[in-house]
Amino acid sequence: MNNFQFKNPTKIIFGKDTIKEITTEIPKDAKVLLLFGGGSIKKNGVYNQVKEALKTVEVVEFGGIPANPEYSLLLDALKVIKDEKITYLLAVGGGSVIDGTKFLSAAVLYDGETPWDILTNNIRTEKGMPFGTVLTMPATGSEMNSGAVITRRETKEKLAMGGPGLFPEFSVLDPQVITSIPQRQLANGLADSFTHVLEQYMTYPVGGLLQDRFAESILQTIIEVAPKVLKDPTDYKAAANYMWSCTMALNGLIQQGVPGDWAVHGIGHELTALFGIDHARTLAIIAPSHYAFNFEAKKEKLAQYAERVWNVTTGSTDKKAQAGIDKTVTFFHELGIDTKLSEYTKDYEGTAEIIAKRFTERGWLGLGEHQSLSPKNVEEIVKMAY
Repeated sequence: MNNFQFKNPTKIIFGKDTIKEITTEIPKDAKVLLLFGGGSIKKNGVYNQVKEALKTVEVVEFGGIPANPEYSLLLDALKVIKDEKITYLLAVGGGSVIDGTKFLSAAVLYDGETPWDILTNNIRTEKGMPFGTVLTMPATGSEMNSGAVITRRETKEKLAMGGPGLFPEFSVLDPQVITSIPQRQLANGLADSFTHVLEQYMTYPVGGLLQDRFAESILQTIIEVAPKVLKDPTDYKAAANYMWSCTMALNGLIQQGVPGDWAVHGIGHELTALFGIDHARTLAIIAPSHYAFNFEAKKEKLAQYAERVWNVTTGSTDKKAQAGIDKTVTFFHELGIDTKLSEYTKDYEGTAEIIAKRFTERGWLGLGEHQSLSPKNVEEIVKMAY
């Protein structure tokens, strides 16, 4: 196992009817900017619960943050923060709203030329404006980590940012919120969290026995609860395990002491930026081809995954490894998620070359756990995913 340091300061408030507890988490003298998405929280009762919990503090609202939080809109929110002299941020939503809030937390204290520099120059945020979250869509794990991904429509870019200053101070996780989430988004959340685990697990053995089993247990839990959640979102037991699995998939714990890949996400972000495909579905497009292309380097972990997660107990290492890829594709299909780019757009020709060119221009010359995937390799992986 590799050396590591681990600190996660986010307080998790988990369970039924816990939204009211934000009252005790936000300073009494705070001026709060309440950030949310397209308005679903006003239909499912979450908005009213939040407003009731915030009745003792001054609140300004900023809604309309879309999936794949858009930079230009976030600049409008940044102006509100400065003009209204906001002192605390509260994100009520899924990963997009929380990611947008993290950007604002960093940007309000950034004194450089333009906040976009934070993303293009990979500037780590050591200190941001304090914020909390109320999770309404389990998927990204953003409620308990310090990373974010922001989209810039004008340049068709989707870039990541992060730093120790971007952990939420607290996050409220009430599994009851999933009852109002559309089936498509539930499927996306399951696929997204599943792939988050794979990015930290599907590399090569380094003797991280406990980390492997942490990862495998999350994968097994997602597989077990997926059909239950999709069939009946009011099944609280399934919803609770789903929500907590999504959080545990990307709160930093399972990546400690082991290598990480993240090439699937890097390539997938480009497909979202170019075509507007749901983030989780871009991961389902790229992951199988990525594992097939890197079969020799990953086959030991692929075989272990097939055996421990999917109970494939016969055959050679190569056959088990291939079964691991095949089982993953089948799982995505069972969620109702297609796994080829051509199933989402007819304009896919030339996409591989565009992405490879972008990576070259950014200096992203080595992706994956070995930093060995060149832009040309990325081009081949994307073509395999057509």
